[in-house]
Amino acid sequence: MKKITGIVAVLFMLSVPVAIHAQDSTSTVKKTGKAIKKGAKKVGNKTAEVASKGKAAVTDSKHKDKVGPDGETIYIDNHSKYYWIDDKGRRHYVTEAQLKDKPKDD
Repeated sequence: MKKITGIVAVLFMLSVPVAIHAQDSTSTVKKTGKAIKKGAKKVGNKTAEVASKGKAAVTDSKHKDKVGPDGETIYIDNHSKYYWIDDKGRRHYVTEAQLKDKPKDD
């Protein structure tokens, strides 16, 4: 009987570190959750950008001779306003004075 009690006690002591380690795995879950959230946000932004640029290409016209302040494609809406689309799919309206000449391709 003493041997069985001793064996059970040893097995119990060996199982305690496993339980402690299992409680520490929440940091792994948090890291994985943050990585998934970051990836989902990146995919959502890219989807919004592609959708906005696709809609603009169909409904609005592109300016042939001018680009935006940082070389972006300029679109002209039906109210003759100039805008470009950022990497999150948002429109940024610009004035004619902010437009730059399109660089010549050699």
